[in-house]
Amino acid sequence: MALWVFGYGSLLWNPGFEVAEAAQASLPDYHRSFCMRSIHHRGSEAEPGLVLALDEQPGALCEGLALRAADGTEEATLAYLRERELISSAYIEKRLDVDLQDGRRVEAVTYVIDPAHVQYCGGLPLEEQAGIIARAVGGRGPNTEYLYNTAAHLDELGIPDAELHWLRDRVRQLVDNGLA
Repeated sequence: MALWVFGYGSLLWNPGFEVAEAAQASLPDYHRSFCMRSIHHRGSEAEPGLVLALDEQPGALCEGLALRAADGTEEATLAYLRERELISSAYIEKRLDVDLQDGRRVEAVTYVIDPAHVQYCGGLPLEEQAGIIARAVGGRGPNTEYLYNTAAHLDELGIPDAELHWLRDRVRQLVDNGLA
């Protein structure tokens, strides 16, 4: 059986597994936002960064990519993703239906935020998010890199995200003006 994964953040530009097929897809009732404090990859326990997560929100629609793992790599792909995404248990692994741009509907492994987890920080004002992202650095590099790469890949795919693009522009302004 095919293994599909829904990418909405770093999986767009760094899936880390062999992708046999990628298709633009939408996930109903979830919103992409910087609602998870990152204490490993893009921040530290002393100065957490922020990473994207899917926050359940009835009526919302998150656009991203559905990525199909290469045949025969399903188990290894799941093991890799669980090691990467479930590092602090802030994400919950779910299998959710996503609608592909070509009309197909597939079930995809999707990592959504656990709103009861200590790393959840939904509802932070965008200005506060920008300040955090401009300063934080973690084991996988600067938080700015994560934001810039995600925004660039959404642009390449033609996927609009007004909040994320506002954050990109504001963070660049903070960094360029030495305010970070």
